[in-house]
Amino acid sequence: TATGAAAAAEARGVAADGRRWRVVAQWPSLLDRIEPALAAQESKHCRLDGQTRDRQGVVEEFQSPDGPPVMLVSLKAGGTGLNLTAADHVFIVDPWWNPAVEDQAMDRAHRIGQDKPVMVVRLVSRDTGEEKILALQEKKRLLAGSILDGGSGAGAGLTREELLELLS
Repeated sequence: TATGAAAAAEARGVAADGRRWRVVAQWPSLLDRIEPALAAQESKHCRLDGQTRDRQGVVEEFQSPDGPPVMLVSLKAGGTGLNLTAADHVFIVDPWWNPAVEDQAMDRAHRIGQDKPVMVVRLVSRDTGEEKILALQEKKRLLAGSILDGGSGAGAGLTREELLELLS
């Protein structure tokens, strides 16, 4: 797929420079499409998703100095409770409607012990539902900011029409 090829192409450049990176996807089926592209390039990688039995073992493998340069992670399985400072690049390959969940996944690389700048890249296809999801994320961020700044957030909720537009 285009996303798998794009992620694999990024992998070549990042891994060639000795950097480590994570590919984060909401849908494990998207990771299923990226994994063969990595294998075709003989890129060593590990994977953490809802089917992973030994979560800690995968984390230790990736965090190891001689661990694989690439970690594939599903958003929910790898979004909380992990310290993944070996990665200095995070690629989000499909946006999720809840920006806080994505923020948690990105923050796994921003932990005590991180000694490199972290680059977050979001891959978004033009003229797709992904753009609508990003617009919804922005609206949710503005609503949260309004509430935190002392406003009521009134009028900033998602209307029926906006929900239908997102789903169309």
